[in-house]
Amino acid sequence: MKRLMNKIAIVTGASRVNGIGTAICRELAQEGADIFFTHWSKYDRQMNYFIADDMVWSQQLMEEIRELGVRCESMKIDLTLPDAPKILLDEVHKRLGSPSILVNNATHSVDVDFRSITADILDAHYAMNVRGTCLLMVEFARQIEGKHEGRIINMVSGQDKSPEPGNLAYVATKGAVSTFTKSVAIELAPLKITVNAVDPGPTDSGWMSYALKEHLLPKFPMGRLGEPRDAAKLIVFLASEESEWITGQIIHSDGGFW
Repeated sequence: MKRLMNKIAIVTGASRVNGIGTAICRELAQEGADIFFTHWSKYDRQMNYFIADDMVWSQQLMEEIRELGVRCESMKIDLTLPDAPKILLDEVHKRLGSPSILVNNATHSVDVDFRSITADILDAHYAMNVRGTCLLMVEFARQIEGKHEGRIINMVSGQDKSPEPGNLAYVATKGAVSTFTKSVAIELAPLKITVNAVDPGPTDSGWMSYALKEHLLPKFPMGRLGEPRDAAKLIVFLASEESEWITGQIIHSDGGFW
């Protein structure tokens, strides 16, 4: 029996062939969920891990998901815009129906230390990682309140587990997501909407150089790097009825990375 039959899931940030967002869409669909994913390649094109196949990935991913026997739609949208959450959710309702699962996977990340951090860099991180993510959470909850149960899963980055020097803007804003997760979970619990966050640890989703992989591997006691599907499998569980008693948690699913 598939665990997510007749559920509609929103996954933000599924723009890349090798990305975690793509893996999440696949795993949710394999469990029967209809998928609505967002993509914004303008951000990805600035990254050195961007590959040519990513340019047309949204259409290919939609076709792949539909072949699993579920519905799939997508939308190109800049989630930093203040009205993006309402625009997105209105589109999901119009094309698929009322969603019960929201996975906040889209993120903004540029490595900066204390010498290079600026107001503009902080603002860019805040607009996506904090404002965009938090507003989408609350708009999702407002629209399903009184209709049905819900699951919100946020992606974070281990900033509450250990320091991450050289990545100051990212960890500051992801730290805000962690604290928001814990508090909004209490507000939404009476509505039967759970809110949790997943820290997948360093994940080999196409951005790591060979040298970085060699450096990180000894820090994984299980003998391999994290893979996108590792995070996706946990998200399926958190999206399912089996996780109904879990809320307000930051789950470090990172293979014991230290």
